[in-house]
Amino acid sequence: SPLNPLFQAMESEISAAFDSGEPEDILSRAFKLTVTREDICTLQPLGWLNDRIMNFYMGLLVERSKKEGYPAVYAFNTFFYSKLSSASHKGVKKWTKGVDIFEHDVILVPIHLRIHWTLLVIDLREKTIKYFDSLGQKGDHICKTVLKYLEEESREKRNIELTASEWTLHSMGTEEIPQQNNGNDCGVFVCKFADFISRDKPIIFTPEHMPYFRRKMVWEIIHQQLL
Repeated sequence: SPLNPLFQAMESEISAAFDSGEPEDILSRAFKLTVTREDICTLQPLGWLNDRIMNFYMGLLVERSKKEGYPAVYAFNTFFYSKLSSASHKGVKKWTKGVDIFEHDVILVPIHLRIHWTLLVIDLREKTIKYFDSLGQKGDHICKTVLKYLEEESREKRNIELTASEWTLHSMGTEEIPQQNNGNDCGVFVCKFADFISRDKPIIFTPEHMPYFRRKMVWEIIHQQLL
């Protein structure tokens, strides 16, 4: 309830993040990323989430996955897919230096398509690659590009041939996942798809939750803690 003092304290903190101070003020620092007030302001209603907010939030999801009872999650940053699609495996093979992505359960790949955010999810337990787009576009070619990457990464890093035929690739349909009802919320959808998936939870939110999710993300990023 709005009378709850904790809720009021959070609300005033969120408003202050938007309204007081200079655009270049640093409001959070973690995961080798610095988040400024200007970045945080992209979480205002109808704001367009930028790479820093997306990558910071993915960092929070990965951090949470280290706790007991969560699937082990790895997240690529938002520049990974565009580099992979332009330069193939050799262009990104250094990105996983010192990391065996195959030791994880779930790999999140946030994707920036010029003016739209989408999410690709690799589930290594189920051998599935799923594509989540809150505008309902298909990403079958993106799934294939990433499967090819996994094959090359597996061969190069651990000398194991993946059997492509064992893998299921699927673009989520509009009846399977919630869809945005404006031109601005795709980034929030991607973050929340990733949030639910990284807890092995069914995706049950709706576009009506977006204003609340935006405010909650402000608090979570500033405090570097998921609620």
